[in-house]
Amino acid sequence: MTFEQAEGVVRAVVVYDGRVLLVPDGDVWSLPSGTPDPAETAQATAARVVYETTGYLVDGTEPLDPEPTAGEPVGETAVVCQLLTESPSSGGRFTPEQLRWTPIEETGGTPLPGPVRAYLQGHTPV
Repeated sequence: MTFEQAEGVVRAVVVYDGRVLLVPDGDVWSLPSGTPDPAETAQATAARVVYETTGYLVDGTEPLDPEPTAGEPVGETAVVCQLLTESPSSGGRFTPEQLRWTPIEETGGTPLPGPVRAYLQGHTPV
C-alpha cells in the first residue's frame, strides 16, 4: 500500500451495520467530505473530515479506485472508513440528531460518485 498526498475533494464512506453515514449539504444528504491539509493522505483526510464534521472516530482504510463517469467531477477521491466509536464526541460540526445513518438500499436518491455507488451495491443485503 502506498501513501500519497491527496488532491482535490476527499469523500468518506462510513458504513456500519448495513447503513452509510450522511451529513446535510444544503438541501441534500451527502458523504462527509473535505480537502486535504498539506502533505495529508486521502486516508488521513477522510478520518479528519469525519471527526471534524460528525465527532465519530474512523480509520480511513481503503481508497476506492476512481472510475470517472460522464458528468461526475474529476479530482475526487472516496475512502472507505471503518467506524472506531459507536458514539460521536461533542466536537463535531453537526450534532448526532443532524446526521443520518441511511440503510444502503435506501441511498438510490442520494447523489454519490460512481465508485461509491458500486462499492455500496456490493454491500447491499440480499
